[in-house]
Amino acid sequence: MSPWRTAWTIARRDLSARFKGLRLLLVCLFLGVGALAAIGTLTGAIERELASRGRTILGGDVEVAVWQRPASASESAAFAKGGKVSGGMRLQAMARAGDLAAPIELKAVDAAWPLVGQFKLKDGRTTGAPPAGSAWLAEGAAERLGVKPGDSVTIGSLTLRVGGIIADEPDRLGEGFTLGPVVIVAADVPARAGLTAPGAMYRTKYRIAMGPSSDAQGLADRLKRQFPSSGFELRTRDNASPGAERFVSRMGDFLVLVGLAALAIAGIGIGGGVASYLEARRGSVATLKVLGATSGDVARIYLLQVGVAALVGSGLGLIAGVLVTPLLGAALGSLLPVSPGLVFDPGALAKAALYGLLIALVFAAPPLLSARRFPAMALLRARVSPLKQNWRDAVLPVGLGMVAIAALALLTTKAKLVTAWFLGGSLVLLLLLGALGWLIRTLAAKLPRPKAPLLRIALANLHRPGAQTGALVTALGFGLAAFVTLAAIQTSLDANIMARVPQRAPDYFVLDVPKARGAEFVAAVTKVAPTAKVRLVPALRGAILAYGPQNAMIRVADLKEIPEEAWPLRGERGLTYSDDVPEGNAVTSGKWWPHDYTGEPLVSIDEKLAAALNLKLGDQLTIGLLGVERTARIASLRRIDWDSLGFNYVLVFSPNAIEDAPHNLAATISLTPLPPAGGAGGGSVAAAKNPPPTPPAGGKGELLRSLVRAFPASSVIEVGGVLTQARDLLRQVSLAILAAASVAVLAGIAVLLGAIAAARAARVYDNVILRVLGASRRQLLVLQLAEYALLAVVLAGVALALGSGIAWLVVVKLFAFDWLPDWTEVLGVLGMGLALVIGFALAASLPLLRAKPAQALREL
Repeated sequence: MSPWRTAWTIARRDLSARFKGLRLLLVCLFLGVGALAAIGTLTGAIERELASRGRTILGGDVEVAVWQRPASASESAAFAKGGKVSGGMRLQAMARAGDLAAPIELKAVDAAWPLVGQFKLKDGRTTGAPPAGSAWLAEGAAERLGVKPGDSVTIGSLTLRVGGIIADEPDRLGEGFTLGPVVIVAADVPARAGLTAPGAMYRTKYRIAMGPSSDAQGLADRLKRQFPSSGFELRTRDNASPGAERFVSRMGDFLVLVGLAALAIAGIGIGGGVASYLEARRGSVATLKVLGATSGDVARIYLLQVGVAALVGSGLGLIAGVLVTPLLGAALGSLLPVSPGLVFDPGALAKAALYGLLIALVFAAPPLLSARRFPAMALLRARVSPLKQNWRDAVLPVGLGMVAIAALALLTTKAKLVTAWFLGGSLVLLLLLGALGWLIRTLAAKLPRPKAPLLRIALANLHRPGAQTGALVTALGFGLAAFVTLAAIQTSLDANIMARVPQRAPDYFVLDVPKARGAEFVAAVTKVAPTAKVRLVPALRGAILAYGPQNAMIRVADLKEIPEEAWPLRGERGLTYSDDVPEGNAVTSGKWWPHDYTGEPLVSIDEKLAAALNLKLGDQLTIGLLGVERTARIASLRRIDWDSLGFNYVLVFSPNAIEDAPHNLAATISLTPLPPAGGAGGGSVAAAKNPPPTPPAGGKGELLRSLVRAFPASSVIEVGGVLTQARDLLRQVSLAILAAASVAVLAGIAVLLGAIAAARAARVYDNVILRVLGASRRQLLVLQLAEYALLAVVLAGVALALGSGIAWLVVVKLFAFDWLPDWTEVLGVLGMGLALVIGFALAASLPLLRAKPAQALREL
C-alpha cells in the first residue's frame, strides 16, 4: 500500500471544497452532533449550577421544616450543635392596601437570615431581615396591591410599611412552588398579626450553616434518628431543590435520547450519502485500480475524504451547540438556574463529537469496504451488472463501533435501563426495516405482473438488480416514524396538560377558617354571592411514620428509598376527618364508619397508595400529628377524583381519631355550580341551593374584600391564577420537549432527501433507456409516482406502529404521563409526511426528465 501521505494527496485533490457529494453526511452530522453538544452543555451547566449553588439555594447546609409548631427546646439545642441557625416561618396570607387585596406567600425571617448568599433590593441595597414595622415585597405583590416603597399594607391584623421591592432573593429556588408573590417580614410578624393561632397552617423552617466541607448529610441523619416522630422534613445542600434536580435529570436523559435518535436517523443518511458518493466516484475508483492502486490504497483515500467531511460536520455541530446554549438558557432561565452567556463544557463537547464520529464509522464502513473489494472491470460494469453486497468485511468495524456507542451511552447516563431499551430498540428497528426491505423485494418479484405497462415497470423497479428498495425502506421508515413520534408526543402532552390541570375547579380556596366560625363564614359568602356553593372541611397536617400489619410495621425512617408512587411518605401531608365519604371519592374496598363512631380509630386511604405500599384492610397506619404519634386501622380504600381540584385527601380519618387536635377549617367556594364529581357526597359541607347561576352582587372583588375584612387571619387563594401558572409551566416543558424532538424530525427530513437523491442518481440509466424506447415525460413521472406510492402505502403502517411505540415509551415510561394521543392529528401528520415523500420524489425526478440520452449514455 502507498503511504498515508500519498493517499492524502490524492484524496485532497479529489475532494471538493464545497464537499460536493458529501453534503448529506455534513448535514446529518451537523444536526446530530449539534443537538448532543447543546444538550450536554446545557444539562451540565444546570447540574453544576445546582451543585455549586446548593448552599445558596437551600439557605444553609441543612434545612429542617416542621408544620404547625416551632421546634422544641431539645430540638433547637440539637440544631445549634450543628452550626449557626436561622429560623422563620412560611405561610399563606392575605395582604391589603386600600380596596385591593392579594394572596401572598408570607416569609418570616430572623436577624441571621440569609445565612448564605446576599439579599438585594431594587434600590441597590444589600440587606437582611426587614426592620420592625417594615416588609420587603416582591415586585408582583407590589403591582397587585398598587403600592410603592413608603406605602402601607395590612397583613392579618397588622399594618406594615413597604420598606423596599425585592430584586434578588438568594434562596428563592429552594422555597419551591408558591401560591402568590412573596412578602418578607420579621420573625415576630406572623404571631403579632394573629396568623399562628392553634390549628393555623404554617410551616417553621430552620436553616443550619455548618461550612462548605462539613458533613451535612451526617447531621440530617442524626436529627432523623434523634427525633423519629417529630415530622421533620430534612434537606441538605446536595438536595437543595429536589424537584428541579428530578426535572433536569429526566429532561437530560430524554434530550440525550433525542440526540441519539437524531444521530441514529442521521446515520442512515450517512450510509446512503457515502454509498451515493462512492457510486459517483465508481469510475475514479476503477481508474485508480487500473493504474495499480491496491484495495488498501482505495480504502485509505476515501476514508480520508469521508473522515475530513465527518470532522467538518462534527466541528460545525459543536460550534452550533455552543452558540445555541445561551438561547436555551434564556428560555429556561425562569424555571432553572442557568448562567447567562456562552458555556464551554469540554466533556460534553468531546462526548458529542465521539458519538458523531462513531456513528459515521458504523454507517460509512459498509460502502467504503464494498468499494475496495471489487476489481476494476466489475466496477466499470456495475451500471449494467450491479455489484453484490457482502457484509462480512463490515462486521468487525460495524460491530466494534456499535459496542463503543452502547458503552459510551450506558456509562454516561443515569437512566441506564431506558437507554439500554433505546439502543436495543434502535438495533431491532434497523434489522426489522432491513428485513422489511428484503420482504418487499421478494414479494414484488413473486407477484403476478400487472397488465398496465407503467404499473408493471414500477413493480419491477422494486426488485430489479441494483434496486434501492432496501435503502429507501430504511430511510423512509425512520423518517416517517419520526413524524409520527413527534405528533404523538405533542398531542399526548397537550392532552395531559388539559387533563392534569383540572377544567372544573372551585373559584376560591380559603385556608385557616376558624373552626368555631364555620357558619359565620358561609353566611359571609352567601351574603355577597347568594348562589355560591361553600364546602368546609377540617384541615390538619401530619406525616406518615409507619405502616403495615400490627406486629410487623415498617418505619418510614428506615426506608433507604421512597418509591415514586409512594409520594405521600415524603414529609407532612394534609389530613382530615369526616363522618361521610368525601365528595368526589368512592369506596372500592372495605366499609365506611357510621356517624358518631366511637370505637377503634380508623382511617381510609387512597387505593393507589395502598397498592404502592402493599397495604391491606386491617393493617395499621401511624402518623405524627403536632409531635404526637397516633395509630389507626385501615378500614377502607378509596378511589379519588383528582381532576376536580377540590379537597382530595390521601388519608381521611374517623372523627374520633384526630378531631381533638388543634385545627382550623379549609373551604372551597364555587360561584357557579361544578359538574358532578361522582362518589358519595358529603364531608362537612355547607352549601346553598343551586338555581341557575347569577354573578355575585359586587363581583369577585367585592367577595374577596368582604372575606378579608371579616376573616383577616384567613388566606383566600383565587384558583384561576394558580391554574394559569400551572398550565404555563407545563406548556413550557412541552415546548422544550417538542423543540428537542424536532431535531430528530429535521434529521429524518434530511435522510428522506438523501435517500431520494441517491435513488435518483441510480435511475439515470433506467430513465434514459426508457426515453430511447419512446417513454414520454408524463409516463416517467407517473412511473415514479407509482413506485413511491407503493412503498408509501406499505411504510405508512410500519411508521405508525414504530412512531407510536417510541412516543409511548417517551410519554409513559420516561415522563410518567398518561398515553393520550390524538389519533386524528397523528394520522394527519403521517399523511403530510407521505405527501412530503411523494413531493420530494417527484421534484427529484424533474432533472431526470431533462437528461439528454446521448450525453448520459456516454457518461455511464
